[in-house]
Amino acid sequence: MSGLNASLGYFLSVVIFTVLVQMLFRKWPRFSFVSEFAASFMLVACWMEIQTIVEVGQWAGGLGQDVTVTMLFVLLLTHGVLCAGTSGNPSLVVQKFLQLEAGALPTALAVMAQFAGAHLGLLAARYYWSLELTDMHMIKNLMSRECSTSLLVSVVQGFFTECACALVFHLIQLNLRRRSALIRVPLIAVLLTFFSHVARSYTSAFMNPSLAYGLTFHCPGFTFKEYAVVYWLSSLTGMMLALLLYMGHIPKLFAKNLLYFQKTRFRVPKGDKPEKKKK
Repeated sequence: MSGLNASLGYFLSVVIFTVLVQMLFRKWPRFSFVSEFAASFMLVACWMEIQTIVEVGQWAGGLGQDVTVTMLFVLLLTHGVLCAGTSGNPSLVVQKFLQLEAGALPTALAVMAQFAGAHLGLLAARYYWSLELTDMHMIKNLMSRECSTSLLVSVVQGFFTECACALVFHLIQLNLRRRSALIRVPLIAVLLTFFSHVARSYTSAFMNPSLAYGLTFHCPGFTFKEYAVVYWLSSLTGMMLALLLYMGHIPKLFAKNLLYFQKTRFRVPKGDKPEKKKK
C-alpha cells in the first residue's frame, strides 16, 4: 500500500498544480491557451504514473489490473471536471478550427501549449521516479531510459487501430457536446477507459497526439516518423472522417454538403393556376 499511497500523493500534487495554473490565468481570456497547457500536463504526468503501476506495480507493489483501470477512469473523470472548456487534445482543438469555431492563431497557440504541457509532464514524472520513494519507483527509474513502447503492432495495423478508435470517439464526442456535463463527462471517461483497456495489446488507443508524444515517442522500437503516422496522422484522419460523417462536410475546407441533402423547413406555396383567357 505504500506504493499506492505515494502514487495518490503524486496525483494530488499534479491536480493542485493544474488547478492553480487555471485559476491564475482564468481572468485573462487572451491566455486561454495556458489552460490547455495545464490540461495536457495533468494528463501526461498522471497517465505516466498509471503506466508505471501497469508495468511494475503488480509484482513490485501488489497492485493488480483492476486498480489501474479504476485509477485511469478516475483520472479521466477528474480531468473532465477540472478542465471544463479545455481538452488537452490537439485533435479536438483542430476540430474546432475546422468547424470555424476557433481562429488560426488561437488554435496554433493551443496546440503548442498542449505539446509543451505534455513535455513538462514527462519531465515531472521522471523527476518523481528519480526520488525512488518506493521499490516500484526505484525499478521504474532504472527502466526509464529503456521504456516499453505502447505500439505493439506494425505501423499499418497501428494506424488503422488508432484511426478507427478516433473515428468512434469523435463521433460520440460530437453527439454529446451539447449535452449536460453530468452526462457527457462520465460517458467520455468510460469510453476512453474502455478503448485504452481493449487496445492495450495494439496501440493503447491514446487518440491524443500530445498524450502519445509524452507517453511513448521517447521509447525505442520505432522512429519518430513511424510514431507520428500512428498517433498523429491517424488521430487527425479519424477526426476529419467523424466530422464529415457528422456534418456531411468540413466547413473550413468546403461548404458544400457532400453526404446529406438539407430539406427546407417551409413548403413553398404553389402559385394559382392561371385562368384561361375568355375569348
